[in-house]
Amino acid sequence: MRFEFAAYVTQILFDGARVVFALGDGTVCWQGGARVEAHQGAILAAAAHPFGEGIVTGGDDGRVVWARPEGCETLAHLPGRWIDAIAVAPPQGLIAFAAGREAHVREAGKPEFSRLFVHDHSVAALAFEPKGRRLAAATYGGAALWYAKIADQRPVMLRAAGSHIALAFSPDGRFLVSALQEAAVHGWRLADARDMRMGGYPAKATSLVFVEGGARLATSGAAGAVLWPFAGASGPMGRAALEIGAEEGSLVTRVAASEAGESLAAGLSDGRVWACDLAVQRISMLKPQDGPPITALAVAARCVAWGDEEGGAGIFDLPAL
Repeated sequence: MRFEFAAYVTQILFDGARVVFALGDGTVCWQGGARVEAHQGAILAAAAHPFGEGIVTGGDDGRVVWARPEGCETLAHLPGRWIDAIAVAPPQGLIAFAAGREAHVREAGKPEFSRLFVHDHSVAALAFEPKGRRLAAATYGGAALWYAKIADQRPVMLRAAGSHIALAFSPDGRFLVSALQEAAVHGWRLADARDMRMGGYPAKATSLVFVEGGARLATSGAAGAVLWPFAGASGPMGRAALEIGAEEGSLVTRVAASEAGESLAAGLSDGRVWACDLAVQRISMLKPQDGPPITALAVAARCVAWGDEEGGAGIFDLPAL
């Protein structure tokens, strides 16, 4: 199934069984044809709503919007600001969004609840731990850890030199990893804040996902998908990474995995898309045709959805994986 949109594909999500495309012109489009104008400008970030219906989007119009096929609801409006990052915590019903140096937390269904966490530098990414109690904010010099519902507090700072631009918690909540502008990945073991540096990348590893139940971390930023071992108490410390699907002349720009983490998909800088059964490391080239770089990717139990920087998009079934 192919689509041609009029704008860059910012993010792809799942609304139940339907694929949802968040676009650079402020539009949200559902598989099946539903379409809403969520923002007067670009969508910069998006996440599935914690209630499991529709998606939450942030735009360069300063709005945080709950978009559903039947219409949109503005959850927050910060005039003159850009909403650069969105994260949700379904166990707690929380929605977090970043604007400049600020991270805001709201509770779905409770408009009176609001928390504001201010940082010394701009916030580039947000992530909730699996239980949703703590929020991590990526900023210059490391990541700040906040208790998401507590109003007056000082964050725990996990420090590492450089500009941090993407975050992921391990499924068991023991590790936090961050991608850096400087083409490296950094991690922390949260029990004792011991840190680990994962380098050797030719490009920025802007896409991170844990796979195989958290046993490994997959990243973009190289000719293939880079998999770091995270099983055991020390994660990747003193252990080598595995690179799969590497081909000369292209870079992996996005990685995504199924919920159980047994299937990994990668989108490439030359527009191709592949998927891999990690148990046997068998790669299937789903989109062999060259094209614009892949900017968005998502995997469900039976399908892979992709989008590129010129508005091309598609959905593939995965019967063979």
